[in-house]
Amino acid sequence: MLETALHTGAEHPDLWWVVVPSFLAFLAGLVLGSRADSIDAWSERRNGTDDTR
Repeated sequence: MLETALHTGAEHPDLWWVVVPSFLAFLAGLVLGSRADSIDAWSERRNGTDDTR
């Protein structure tokens, strides 16, 4: 039971196919989250709606 709980999958041969896309998705989330206000303002200008909060 303890071996199952401690299993990380580090010996899995295709681990990079999981780690790399996960890390890139994490970075994309950070970038989009930090740019959310500017993206929202850009979309409002593009649609012609100016919703000031």
